[in-house]
Amino acid sequence: MARSGKEALRYLLEDNFAAILLDVKMPEMDGFETAELIRSRPRSRHTPILFLTGYSNEEHLFRGYDLGAVDFLFKPIVPEVLRSKVAVFVELSRKAKLLEEQATVLREQAATLQKAEQQFRSLLEAAPDAMIICRASGDIALINSRTEAIFGYPRAELLDQHIRTLVPGWRFDMLSALDDDSEPPYLQPGSSGELDAVRRDGSTFPVEISLSPLEVDGGLLITTAIRDITARKLAEQERARAEEEVRQLNAHLENLNASLEERVLERTEALLRSNDELAQFAYIASHDLQEPLRTVSLYTQLLGSRYEGVLDGDAEEFMGYITDNAARMELLIHDLLEFSRVEADGVNRSFTATSCDAALEDALANLQARIEESDVTIQRDPLPVVHGDSIQLGRVFLNLLINSIKYRHPDRPPHIHVSAIPQGSVWVVSVKDNGMGIEPEYREKVFGIFKRLHGRDNPGTGMGLAICRKIVTRHGGNIWVESAPGDGSTFFFTLRAAEA
Repeated sequence: MARSGKEALRYLLEDNFAAILLDVKMPEMDGFETAELIRSRPRSRHTPILFLTGYSNEEHLFRGYDLGAVDFLFKPIVPEVLRSKVAVFVELSRKAKLLEEQATVLREQAATLQKAEQQFRSLLEAAPDAMIICRASGDIALINSRTEAIFGYPRAELLDQHIRTLVPGWRFDMLSALDDDSEPPYLQPGSSGELDAVRRDGSTFPVEISLSPLEVDGGLLITTAIRDITARKLAEQERARAEEEVRQLNAHLENLNASLEERVLERTEALLRSNDELAQFAYIASHDLQEPLRTVSLYTQLLGSRYEGVLDGDAEEFMGYITDNAARMELLIHDLLEFSRVEADGVNRSFTATSCDAALEDALANLQARIEESDVTIQRDPLPVVHGDSIQLGRVFLNLLINSIKYRHPDRPPHIHVSAIPQGSVWVVSVKDNGMGIEPEYREKVFGIFKRLHGRDNPGTGMGLAICRKIVTRHGGNIWVESAPGDGSTFFFTLRAAEA
C-alpha cells in the first residue's frame, strides 16, 4: 500500500511486482502522471497497471490505455472481481518468471553443449590417429583432419559414405549378437586389430583399428581410431630379417668356435708340453753347466796357489778374471734356475690364505747379516692376509729388499718402508727406499731378464725383479715402480685379499 505516487515509485525502485492497482485521483501526483513515470523506467516498463476510478470518462480511458493500462475498475469495487483479475496477472507473472528461468537454463545448457562440442572437436583434431565417427550402419558422420591426410580424401567427400570405403574389412556387431548362432563380432568394444586400408588412389596399407561405441539420444555412434602401421610392419620385417641373419651368424660362429676351441686346445696342450720341456731343459742345463764352472774355478784357484810368485802379474790378473767370471756365471745359472722354478713350484702348490707379515719375516731372517752390514733401517706397517703362496711371496719381499739395499744412495744411510693399503678386493703392497732411483725410461725395463742399470760395480744378475714379476703375475696381480733419479724408488704390487 502506497499513500502517494512518490511512495509507490520508491517501492518500485526496490522490488519487482506482478501487478499495480493505481487510483486515478491521488494527492500531489494523479494516477496518470504516476503511470507515465512507472512506464519510463525499464525495470517497471512491462508491469501490468489496473486503474481504479469513481466515474466513467472516455478521455480517462483513452489516456490510461495509452499509458499501458491493462484494465479499468470502476467504483464501487467488487472484491471478487478485483481478486480474480489480480490473480490472473499474478499467475502470468509467475509463469513468465518460470519461463525466463527455464530460458536461462536452456541458454546455459546450450552454451555448455557448444563448449563441449568445441572441446570434443579440438580433441578429435588433436588426435595423432585418424578418427572416424560413424552410425551403427557404418555411415560416416564425422572425421578429423588426420583422416584426410592418411586416406587422401577431402572431408566433404567422406561424410555419409560407408566406412568400408576406407577399411573394407571393418565390421562391428553388438555383443548381443553372441547370444545366437551368428558369426562372432570381428572386433569387440575396446579391442583392437589389424586390417588393410585403402587410400583414395587405390593403394593399400596396413592399419591398426580400435572401436568404441557410444549410446546417444539419436542412436548408436561408433568411434573408430585408425593408425597407419606401415613403418611398424617394415620395422618388424627388418627385425625378423636381422634376427634370421643373427641366427645364421650365431650358428656359423658356434661351428667356428667349436673348431677354434679344438685348435686352441691342441695348441695349448702343445704349449704346455713345450713349457714343461723348456722348464726341464733349463733345470737340467743349469745343473749340467754348474759342474764344469766349478771345475774351471777350482783348477784356476789351484793353478794360482801352486804357481804363486812364479807367474808374472799379467798371468795372475788373467786368472783373477777367470775366477770372477766363473763365479758370476755360476750366480747367473743359479738365478736362472730360480726363475724356472717359479712356475714349477706353483704346479705342485695351491694358493691359500697367506700372511704377508710372515712372508716378510722369512725374507728378513734370510737377510739378517746383510742388514747388519749395510746399517739399513727397515720400517714396516701391518700387512694383510692374502690369497697366495707363502714361499713365493717371501721371494718377492727378499728380492725387493735386496734390490733396495744393493742400490742405496752413497750419501745417506739406507731406509726401507714396507706398507699396504686396500683397494676393493685387492691389497696394494709397497716397498719404498731412499736409494739411487731409476730414470723414467728404465722403469719398465728393470723387470726384464738380465737387466741391470748400474754395471758391474754392483753385484747381481738382473734376474731378481724378473722373478718378482713372474711370481706376482702368477698370483693374478701387477707390479710396477715409481721412481725419480736420486729420490729413491717405490715398488708396488697387488695381491688378492684372502676373503675375496
